Amino acid sequence: MNLPELSSETVNRIIEMAWEDRTPFEAIEKQFGLEEKQVIALMRREMKASSFRMWRERVSGRKTKHLQKREFTAGRFKSDNQKT
Repeated sequence: MNLPELSSETVNRIIEMAWEDRTPFEAIEKQFGLEEKQVIALMRREMKASSFRMWRERVSGRKTKHLQKREFTAGRFKSDNQKT
């Protein structure tokens, strides 16, 4: 998987957003231009295998990680570091 060159600060922010329950993949794509598959590849590359497996299990099927599956829009938490 081809990933763009990213600074360590950007990589850390993407990982932080990917771990957040209420930050959808679409927000990461809008802010950093990485599709869900690229975020998964980045997480696989940057994390220990056990941490990656734990993260994948956590986000698989989670409604809040995809805008289309979310049941709410108003009143959601927005981190001060999040641009979207």
